Amino acid sequence: MAPGVCVWPGVRRAQAMRALAGLWVLSLLLCGYPCWARGREEDRGAEQGPRPGPPASSPPHLIFILADDQGFRDVGYHGSEIRTPTLDRLAAEGVKLENYYVQPICTPSRSQLITGKYQIHTGLQHSVIRPTQPSCLPLDNASLPQKLKELGYSTHMVGKWHLGFYRRECMPTRRGFDTFFGSLLGSGDYYTHYKCDGPGVCGYDLYENDRAAWGHDRGEYSTHMYTRRAQQILASQDPRKPLFLYLAFQAVHSPLQAPGRYLERYRSIANVHRRRYAAMLSCLDEAVRNVTLALKAHGFYDNSVLIYSSDNGGQPAAGGNNWPLRGSKGTYWEGGVRAVGFVHSPLLKNRGTVCRELVHITDWYPTLVALAEGQVDEDARLDGYDVWEALSEGLRSPREDILHNIDPVYTRAPHGSWAAGYGIWDTAVQSAIRVRHWKLLTGNPGYGDWVPPQAFSNLGPTRWHSERVTLSAGQSVWLFNITADPYERVDLSGRYPGVVRQLLRRLSRFNKTAVPVRYPPGDPRSNPQLNGGVWGPWYKEEGKTQRPRKHKAPGQQKKRKMKSRPQAAGAGPPCGRGAPRG
Repeated sequence: MAPGVCVWPGVRRAQAMRALAGLWVLSLLLCGYPCWARGREEDRGAEQGPRPGPPASSPPHLIFILADDQGFRDVGYHGSEIRTPTLDRLAAEGVKLENYYVQPICTPSRSQLITGKYQIHTGLQHSVIRPTQPSCLPLDNASLPQKLKELGYSTHMVGKWHLGFYRRECMPTRRGFDTFFGSLLGSGDYYTHYKCDGPGVCGYDLYENDRAAWGHDRGEYSTHMYTRRAQQILASQDPRKPLFLYLAFQAVHSPLQAPGRYLERYRSIANVHRRRYAAMLSCLDEAVRNVTLALKAHGFYDNSVLIYSSDNGGQPAAGGNNWPLRGSKGTYWEGGVRAVGFVHSPLLKNRGTVCRELVHITDWYPTLVALAEGQVDEDARLDGYDVWEALSEGLRSPREDILHNIDPVYTRAPHGSWAAGYGIWDTAVQSAIRVRHWKLLTGNPGYGDWVPPQAFSNLGPTRWHSERVTLSAGQSVWLFNITADPYERVDLSGRYPGVVRQLLRRLSRFNKTAVPVRYPPGDPRSNPQLNGGVWGPWYKEEGKTQRPRKHKAPGQQKKRKMKSRPQAAGAGPPCGRGAPRG
């Protein structure tokens, strides 16, 4: 029945009902109910695609869209000047996550999504995986796509991997994905798909499954290219079989590059970094719209769960904004770890709501496995929780705490000590933990300014006005009530020493379960010039031979590397490198 029929006046309603009844009888006389129903499907197919969706009782299709470096304020429904109509609408029709946490940089967030485990339990506590490091997501951790594949899902990844690739066993297609199309590194040129990690250490970084995708070396903007591949996957899959699509966009990570037609929308933004960033985010918003339309067109939408998340906070030096939160990407202040996120699905029981329950990126692993009608093995020892009832029904989240991280390798705070930690914890070590309302930070938590939004509209590209913060001399412990003070303006560590001790003990208990940090030095064999001009697996075990890679014609390589686009100048540090710290 069409919306609004129930409020028509009685006469008009009766007329309408008689007309509908007449059509029903006529359809039965001409060809019977099945024919009429089939005609309705064909009409809908003209708009939405040729195939019906699966029955509602089957496991849902799972679509996880991960944005890169999107700031907390950088979405329309958080008050941004950047227009994001698709994200605003999907969030408004779903569940907005307003107490949602990720990690402060790229690799840690992605590893915790894929494993459901904290960094201290995978050895990835420190920084990110660099292009030349012989490191990757530990092979003894069952990945989310591997688990979903066991449950009958087809699994596809499009976009940025950044979980290591030094050996073939580390590649996405060896970690549970049926197909992979995207980049292996943390950043690169949006058009040429080349990345340099130092003088003479440059290579091509675009893959189709486990081989370099030279056939796509046509200078296509990555957001458009990844969207088109996602649409192709949806068009080629049978909606009667459950699907997991992990779409990890490169945007809006530096270098700041965007097609000209998106830049035109933001001429009024004086700060060139902010203008380019805004253009990139508008393009990303459009991409999410196109993916959503493809879900509907090919029969997936009605039985789907779409999750949208940023991987960390924004980087003000590269156009991002986290106002009114403190800090930025690369820090453990709220601006580094509190993220934009929402769930959109026809399967949600309470749509159009806001979830203020505590949710962390590790929670997606057990939540999605449960939605897929699977179970997590008891010996998996996940750090995530199944939070679907909190999201769908508004119930309490099972999560009461979050270990943001313990990084024993990061630069020690000069004034930290065991004495400052009451003999419980060495406060020179960088760490952060949230327990219910309380958040504790030790060591050097990173650059801790608040950067207001007006900073980007009235000043030049190299400066912005901010509320400069000078860390108190000798301080290495901070305590905040995040519920009452989400902007971390009032340090309560001196007022509540008992709470500080409790959280330090919690840190100590977590630390006893940590595995050794995996952060090896770079390997010169990783140089793409030794591997056909491509970033890719280089490690080989002793006693095994490795077939040489095909080199692309030197002239073609040189031509591609020399391409440039004036409107797309780069800005900002690569993922995790050079992020401002306190």
